[in-house]
Amino acid sequence: MGITLYLKRTTILRIMFMVFKVLLLLRIGISSDIPASFVFGDSLLDVGNNNYIYSLAKANHDPFGIDFGMPTGRFTNGRTVVDIIEQQLGLGFSPPYLAPTTAGSAVLKGVNYASGAAGILNYTGQILGGRINFDEQIDNFAITREEIINRIGVTTALNLFKKALFTVALGSNDFLDNYLTPVLSIPEREFLSPESFVAMMISRLRVQLTRVFNLGARKIVVANVGPIGCIPYMRDYNSEAGDDCVTFPNELARLFNTQLKCLIEELRTNLKGSLFVYADVYHIVEDIIINYNDYGFENSNSSCCHVAGRFGGLIPCSGYSEVCEDRSKYVFWDTYHTSDAANVVIAERFLNGDANDISPVNVLLLSQA
Repeated sequence: MGITLYLKRTTILRIMFMVFKVLLLLRIGISSDIPASFVFGDSLLDVGNNNYIYSLAKANHDPFGIDFGMPTGRFTNGRTVVDIIEQQLGLGFSPPYLAPTTAGSAVLKGVNYASGAAGILNYTGQILGGRINFDEQIDNFAITREEIINRIGVTTALNLFKKALFTVALGSNDFLDNYLTPVLSIPEREFLSPESFVAMMISRLRVQLTRVFNLGARKIVVANVGPIGCIPYMRDYNSEAGDDCVTFPNELARLFNTQLKCLIEELRTNLKGSLFVYADVYHIVEDIIINYNDYGFENSNSSCCHVAGRFGGLIPCSGYSEVCEDRSKYVFWDTYHTSDAANVVIAERFLNGDANDISPVNVLLLSQA
């Protein structure tokens, strides 16, 4: 019975995925009432903000964007998950906040505030230099908000924010570039248990998400932290794990995710009129890694853009890296980030997934609410 159910599930997933790929190829937009998309996050969603700041976290050079047409500042070979969702909602890509062209009527369709190396905690990512943390990203949205109000008036602007899609995806760097970074984590890990560190993250995030709501956001999708112990970087720097994902980073992610889900339920209950949604990236990416053949992938643990390491995770992607010929066969583009092909699967699960992927509603249903 178990094998039969698994095969049925696999067949359904494969059919759903193939239909979604056809929709992407035809560029058929999904009917929705979403007028704009505002994005907060780290390098998983950055579309070029770090191009305009002094930072070691940059992706505005080859071979990034190899399947996008050119390097744009996206930390992948093609599109981010939100790029794909925005396409399907008929919005086009939300532009980076710091780009000089992101002004005037351009902001009415939404803005992307995400920044590589950013975290929930303000000092996260300091080892990489410049980055725009979540508090600063919200500050930038507040500026955009005033620009929109001045342009179309208070009532129309507030209605736009009420209907707009807000996406938040942060937390990975608070572990990768903070708690788990050797030169930074000694004082943190000596005085703060994982439970205390995660509690600090959740406490700060509660204030931040409440502020986003108070600025007018209502439809807010919050993504959890993925299985960071499975990325090529972690695999290569923890070789004792062999072919398995590294246990401790994944335990940290699950600890955070459990509390994040409770926080989202709390905010949805306490903030009247809010439509907070919890997107389970951990579950989705874990499923892709375990069942990668079912999604058309041939490699689920190594970096397509690689220089050194068994999994290509020892050195970041650069112009000196080798790049796999068929990026659509790799789950991971580089040491940290998923490929465009993997992002297509994640986006589809956000848009159409059940409660195991995203709850209480998926993005398609949220867009029609």
